Amino acid sequence: MEDLTSKLHYWLVDHPTITNFQWKPNQTWGASPLFLSITLFTYLLLTFTLHHAHLPTLNSTFLRLISALHNLILLILSLIMAVGCSLSTYSQMPNHRWIFCFPPNSTPPQGPVFFWAQIFYFSKLLEFIDTLLIILSGSNRRLSFLHVYHHTVVVTMCYVWLSTSQSLLPVALVTNASVHVLMYAYYLLCALGWRPWWKVLVTNCQIVQFVFSFMVSGLMLYYHYTGTGCSGFYGWCFNAVFNASLLALFINFHFKNYAKRKKPHDNTKTKSL
Repeated sequence: MEDLTSKLHYWLVDHPTITNFQWKPNQTWGASPLFLSITLFTYLLLTFTLHHAHLPTLNSTFLRLISALHNLILLILSLIMAVGCSLSTYSQMPNHRWIFCFPPNSTPPQGPVFFWAQIFYFSKLLEFIDTLLIILSGSNRRLSFLHVYHHTVVVTMCYVWLSTSQSLLPVALVTNASVHVLMYAYYLLCALGWRPWWKVLVTNCQIVQFVFSFMVSGLMLYYHYTGTGCSGFYGWCFNAVFNASLLALFINFHFKNYAKRKKPHDNTKTKSL
């Protein structure tokens, strides 16, 4: 067991590629405003074009297999990122305060934690396939504003994490990746033909995630204003606004899709909700 733990730590924390990682603006792949702009513009343009192109839907069995594979990959990747960033944070942090507040001007985006932040950034590009699968399935109802908005802005958020050495990055990454393990497990089972009862649990966990982020942000703000400050404060401001907008959208989604189902049926109406 000890040997297994040692190997796990090596491949997720101590491997030279991970320990020697550095995010260098305009040098590291994906580390430029131009890359970010072109990526997001291409995603939005293709989404709009394909959505209105009336593409023929794929064979349902083939589409389910592709969707299952895609969700399995993201499930495994999310689990690896959650474990990898957790171990890296424990290994890299000089003290517990560091988890919530990176020292300003002395926390360059390098080392294991920032390596996993880059992997997380790239995983959000891989998640663009979610949109393609929705379009190919012909399910226009699922291609909501929340879906496209979330996929677009979360990539920007990840870029800001790295480019500003944003405090709270480890907490945000681990909680988000953990919730995505649950979410992609649900979608994997759906693709395999079994729709679990706990879809509402996925949405609730996403809402709890955002509420939790505001709670730990309070601790970061305390450290920021009572000490020498925290790294990436303006990046955190962007993140806070984004999380607030997502929280509002997810709560709205929850009430539209779940709360109204619990209302008692009107005996004068026979049509079910």
